[in-house]
Amino acid sequence: MLAGLITIAGGLLAASNLIIARKPNAKDLIDKLTPYQGWIGIVMLFWGIWGTFDCMRFLSVLSVRPLFWTFWLASSLADLSVGFLLGFGLVTKYALGKNPQAEKRGQILRAKLAPWQGTLGLIAIAMGVLYLVWLYVL
Repeated sequence: MLAGLITIAGGLLAASNLIIARKPNAKDLIDKLTPYQGWIGIVMLFWGIWGTFDCMRFLSVLSVRPLFWTFWLASSLADLSVGFLLGFGLVTKYALGKNPQAEKRGQILRAKLAPWQGTLGLIAIAMGVLYLVWLYVL
């Protein structure tokens, strides 16, 4: 359950500009999450890395339960990409700050993903909601 909630929270932060443009009253909720943006991003980043590796490790599930495996991979990639965008400041500060070349590559990757942040955030929200539905309904 925690995975779905974190994915939804990260998606809300990533898509905050799109959400606030349509629902201005959502700004209060998003403002409550903003101080934790970096840490939510770090958790999502590592959750996404872990999930992506697990998808590759359990590739045989694709032949038995293709819909489940596809959903699992999409959710992991949404966590990975949104987590990278949200946690980039902390990643730079603690991991990449000592290596200028790695920091530059990270900046380049972030610049490529940044235009997609809102869309990736909406995908993360959908994946989080579907995760909770899958967990409790199916």
